[in-house]
Amino acid sequence: MRTSIFSLIFAVAISASAQTADGMMNIESTFTVKDTADRMESILKENGMTVFNRIDHAQGADKVGVELRDTELLLFGNPRVGSPLMQCRQSVAIDLPQKALIWQDEANRVWISYNEPGYLAKRHDIIGCEEVISKIEKALAGMATKAAKE
Repeated sequence: MRTSIFSLIFAVAISASAQTADGMMNIESTFTVKDTADRMESILKENGMTVFNRIDHAQGADKVGVELRDTELLLFGNPRVGSPLMQCRQSVAIDLPQKALIWQDEANRVWISYNEPGYLAKRHDIIGCEEVISKIEKALAGMATKAAKE
C-alpha cells in the first residue's frame, strides 16, 4: 500500500515537473482559459497594473491553419514596480513588462504561468534588491492564485 501511494505521488510529481520550464511558476486554474485571462486582467488592473496587451495565440494560429489549444498571453506592468528592479540591474528590462501565460494543457487543465522573480534575479545577477524581488513574488503569486481559484 505504501509503495502504491509513493508511486502515485512520484508519478504526479514527475508529470508536473515535466511541464515546468526553468524559472516558471505554474498555478492550475479552475476556470476556462478565457475566464482565467479575464479574471487575471481584471485583478491586475485592480492592483494598479497596466495591461499593455492581450494576445490570443490560438486565434493567431487558427488564422494560418494551425490548431492550438487555448493559449492567451497578458503583458503587464507598473513603473513603480519595474523601475526599482531595473535600477538594481538594468538588463532585467529584457524580461519586462511581466507576462502571464494562460493556457490549456493536453489533459484539458488550465494554467497560469509566469516568470518567477527569483529566477529573473538569478538570470540577471541582481544583488541587493531582495526586498523588491520578494514584494513582486508575493504580489504575482497572490494575483495569479486569486484569478485561478476564487
